[in-house]
Amino acid sequence: MGTGRGELRTGPLALPGPDEVRVATLWSGISRGTETLVFRGRVPESEWPRMRCPFQAGEFPHPVKYGYAAVGRVEAGPPDLLGRTVFCLHPHQDRFVVPADAVLPLPDGLPPRRAVLAANMETAVNALWDSPVLPGQRVAVVGAGVVGLLVARLAAAVPGSVVTLVDRDPGKAAVAAALGAGFADVGGAPRGCDAVFEATGAPDGLVTALDLAGDEAVVTVLSWFGSSPVALPLGGAFHARRLTLRSSQVGQVAPAQRRRWSHRRRLALALELLRDPALDALVTGESDFADLPRTMERLSGPPDGTLCHAVRYP
Repeated sequence: MGTGRGELRTGPLALPGPDEVRVATLWSGISRGTETLVFRGRVPESEWPRMRCPFQAGEFPHPVKYGYAAVGRVEAGPPDLLGRTVFCLHPHQDRFVVPADAVLPLPDGLPPRRAVLAANMETAVNALWDSPVLPGQRVAVVGAGVVGLLVARLAAAVPGSVVTLVDRDPGKAAVAAALGAGFADVGGAPRGCDAVFEATGAPDGLVTALDLAGDEAVVTVLSWFGSSPVALPLGGAFHARRLTLRSSQVGQVAPAQRRRWSHRRRLALALELLRDPALDALVTGESDFADLPRTMERLSGPPDGTLCHAVRYP
């Protein structure tokens, strides 16, 4: 459809070939940051090729079939996959046919609904590979959305680390506690941190992240701002404190791991890490596939406290 509008469309489904699978979707997840930017037509033209998701249909700015967090059951395909529940980086769709090597079976003990967090967990893993957290470090994660919460969970598992989630919404404090992290609003956030991760999606969040960093610390930027300009206070003490701004982006495996890790191996790790029951706290919304156009309109509006929104299929 057009900017800020969506609809469900029907289309033919090809028969799977000998090296393909047909998947009946059980759940898909909405990546609120990236998908709402796509929904609102805020992908810069320079990024159209890089922002294509696997199995996308259509071209930016619209109409496009988008999304990358589908969990379903294999209805047809190779015997070793038949009947198994799998994850696939695929747009929201009730059934789809893809190459067999595009799906990964869920590990034992991972509920399909929680598995929609896999792409977000990949992003969090890549962030910790880009900027490792060391034992005993004080860490601030600015932005308690899904990616920020997952980064905090991973960082809090490092021995001796002290992790604080920083967010304007006091309702996120309970989720932070469930994940083993502290919580502070912007005014009460700790300064002088050894490592800072920014995951707000808002330019002023990056300003806050710079303010919380200690001397010679790294501020790792996970937000993608689309076409929004970002103004930063790089005068003042920025140079004297020798701060480093580092981008982290899930499209490529972090350089420190790239020689040994494929995208598939990293995704398999993300699925294993999702066996953590505490992460159910991140899936806070749910609606039917039939309601997806209206759901996207709502999620593209003002924040309402929803973290990951799960879409269920009949």
